[in-house]
Amino acid sequence: MALFEYFPNYIWNLSVAIALESGGRIGEIVDMCQPIKDAAASGSDAGTPQFMAKWVEMADRLIGLADEDDAAGRGFSASDKLERAALYLLVAERMQGHGHPGRQETYARALATFARSTQLGSINRERVEIPLATGTMPALFTRAAGPGPHPVVVYCNGLDSCKELLYWSRLPEALARRGISTLSVDQPGSGEALRLQNLPVDPHSENWASKAVDWLETQSDVDPARIGMTGISLGGHFAPRAVAYEPRFASGACWGANHNWAEVQQKRLNREGENPVPHYWAHVMWAFGAETMEEFLAKADNMNLNGHMGGVKVPFLVTHGAKDRQISVDYAHDCYDQLVNSPRRELKLFTEREGGVEHVGADNMSFGRDYIADWFADTLGGRLA
Repeated sequence: MALFEYFPNYIWNLSVAIALESGGRIGEIVDMCQPIKDAAASGSDAGTPQFMAKWVEMADRLIGLADEDDAAGRGFSASDKLERAALYLLVAERMQGHGHPGRQETYARALATFARSTQLGSINRERVEIPLATGTMPALFTRAAGPGPHPVVVYCNGLDSCKELLYWSRLPEALARRGISTLSVDQPGSGEALRLQNLPVDPHSENWASKAVDWLETQSDVDPARIGMTGISLGGHFAPRAVAYEPRFASGACWGANHNWAEVQQKRLNREGENPVPHYWAHVMWAFGAETMEEFLAKADNMNLNGHMGGVKVPFLVTHGAKDRQISVDYAHDCYDQLVNSPRRELKLFTEREGGVEHVGADNMSFGRDYIADWFADTLGGRLA
């Protein structure tokens, strides 16, 4: 299993992979990428304005076609096109540097397009806001079918994802099939919380994850004794940490083991491993609310799970791609080895036998998605068939 590598650099190819795994169409993606193939040759940062222009152009086309469907009363068809338009807008926005011209407007259009698609398609996702000590945590609530109360999983972002991409990972859909609801959150430092409220990363993820549990406990269709948590990419720091310090979580998992992200930053300074986004250092300083590299590195020191995993006293699953080019597979072993008080711990490394070998399954997310969904069905009392 291999990453689809259309461009001569990893970061641009990762964006294409995200789009493909999130429901993009290969023909549309080729049409967007072909005119800008040469722009990627100068490195990951240089051609990002051209990238955004072409992906926004395709989104505009799809929105126009969706308008025609909507006018003719074809709401489901309109929604399908709007889903892809919102996806392409978010991928285009994600590729830009902080403060890049057009980024803010593109993000606003993406949110509006996503909301319109939700309404026209009657899609099982409700936008909610979780009160925090400062500001709110926007989220998407995907409910399991049938009478509750149901188990639920809190699902958090990595460094550069958003709740919409969490939804498009299809994990909420997979969990719903198994009788489990999902709360996909834009925690501080990601998505709306960062872009619209300027809330920076909080390495002590229990602070905001506990607020998610507080909110879930008020929902009549949630079983408060069966709440789990998972996170993707940098969520592989946030989810284990939250489960270690929030005793109300009954099970946990990470999709990519970001066990010592502080150390990863030192490696990236030495150009070891791949970055997830263009304009990387500008992005992390923005996400962490840092004005200088020194301030960022000081804040990133807290992104280390050594000494914390002993607090996990519930079942916990660690997954990782065997050929992850961003985060070493060694961190998956570290996380698993330190789960000494978990009554049931498991390490799953995805290999070439099945796929999902790249970072959080960028080459094929289906294996990680199904494995994590089955884990929660087993540990939270959902359905496996």
